[in-house]
Amino acid sequence: VQLQASGGGLVQPGGSLILSCAASGNILNIGRMTWYRQTPGKQRELVAAITSGGVTTYADSVKGRFTISRDDAKKRVYLQMNSLKPEDTAVYYCNALVRQVGFVRWDDYWGQGTLVTVSS
Repeated sequence: VQLQASGGGLVQPGGSLILSCAASGNILNIGRMTWYRQTPGKQRELVAAITSGGVTTYADSVKGRFTISRDDAKKRVYLQMNSLKPEDTAVYYCNALVRQVGFVRWDDYWGQGTLVTVSS
């Protein structure tokens, strides 16, 4: 199973970006999908999460600005980021709980990260 994140880049304060993460491989089910971010010297922090039932969770710092969504047919999760601030600058990682075909257990997978830089 692989997760491929994309969509990062340089954006001015107040701007918008959409991150995408595609899952591929021998996948039977995808459970919770999550976006995390990390800056140098800091721990990775949860940004937003969405369950298989569509229940969402957001960090206080992004509530009202970011929206997480998923497309199970495409095995993708998205993060719409609006009103971006310099403090949103980080490497963003996607994470998914996946059950593979032929397996009973669920395993945690991570994407490679995509850099978001908010600067004028």
